[in-house]
Amino acid sequence: MLKKMFLPLLLVFSLAATSPSWAQADQPRIIMETTMGQMVIALYDEKAPVSCQNFRTYVQEGFFDGLIFHRVIPGFMIQGGGFEPGLKKKATREPIMNEAHNGLKNKRGTLAMARTQDINSATAQFFINVKDNEALDHRSMRMAEYGYAVFGEVVEGMDVADAIVSVPRGQQGMYGDVPNKDVIIIKMYEEKR
Repeated sequence: MLKKMFLPLLLVFSLAATSPSWAQADQPRIIMETTMGQMVIALYDEKAPVSCQNFRTYVQEGFFDGLIFHRVIPGFMIQGGGFEPGLKKKATREPIMNEAHNGLKNKRGTLAMARTQDINSATAQFFINVKDNEALDHRSMRMAEYGYAVFGEVVEGMDVADAIVSVPRGQQGMYGDVPNKDVIIIKMYEEKR
């Protein structure tokens, strides 16, 4: 009898142990209000502590308020966190360490840190994957295969991200895939608990 009871419990515990620890339940979620609707974001503090703290600090400072999604590519992602309307670049703090080796994948709905060719160049810009983007995942320690650090996930409002990626876009100066009409992050804040 004890053996029969023990097996289901063992299965439950083994499943819990192998399930990914996505977002910490005790951390407040991030609310992103945009001109096209609201998204709710859970952060993966245990897997990407540096990226999460960096993002949370920018949120707490009100840094993202009034910025635009400046790059939207259907079937790929939407990117924001660096420019005001008119593509005026906003000054940021120092770059952070790239945590792409944390085991998290660039799946649909995840947030990752945007960066340049320099692996450790991410500051405030982030993107939301609108499809699974395996090519952005960490594959090795080589620069070309290091990947982009996933640090959160849209848990409500992916329809808003899908609407944003579908807006008409074009070239503005040296920047491509820019929405023809600004898509603005009105406000980003931590939910009240």
